[in-house]
Amino acid sequence: MTSLPDFLARWSAAHGGIEPRGPVLGWLRVVFVVVRPLARRRVPPWVLTGASALCGVAVPLAVLAGRWGLLAGAVLAVVCALLDGLDGAVAVMTDTATAWGRVLDPLVDRIGDVAFLVALVLAGAPGWLAAGVGVLTLLQESVRASARLPDVGVVSVWERPSRVIVTALGLVGALVSPGLPGATIAIVIAAVLAVVGFTQVVVTVRRRLRP
Repeated sequence: MTSLPDFLARWSAAHGGIEPRGPVLGWLRVVFVVVRPLARRRVPPWVLTGASALCGVAVPLAVLAGRWGLLAGAVLAVVCALLDGLDGAVAVMTDTATAWGRVLDPLVDRIGDVAFLVALVLAGAPGWLAAGVGVLTLLQESVRASARLPDVGVVSVWERPSRVIVTALGLVGALVSPGLPGATIAIVIAAVLAVVGFTQVVVTVRRRLRP
């Protein structure tokens, strides 16, 4: 069974040689403990990726279920993000990472991103603003993917964890304070973060690719 140092070394190699420190290291320690039983049972990473996709699509469906569906949607968004982190960790730990897996993982992430925005719209957020956030989110990831940098390039303020947090808080806010536009507040925050995040990625990629 892979040890923690081996797991961290493999994770670093799979992420452009980034050395995990601070919160990232703490998170990877937790992930290591969680995925060990899955790796021991040789659970295929694609199973977790598929489960993450199903959870993401289920978020807006849960919101349609009514008032308490907002809480279910928030929980599903968090579970979706957790599964998204575990599939890569299992692949690293069991040496089962594949080229298709590297394509499938971001595809499932984008499906989740769109589903989260749809959920906020169903909870009361304006559709036009959610569409703008969606476009900026997809453009940010497109720029990063097109740059083909050996690592993530830059960690912006509008990464996957931010998207999950804003969605979950927006849905919970719509539940606990029905008199306040919780979903609208969440999408406004998302719009600000999306603009800043897109700018961060474009500026950093331009600087690193400049001859």
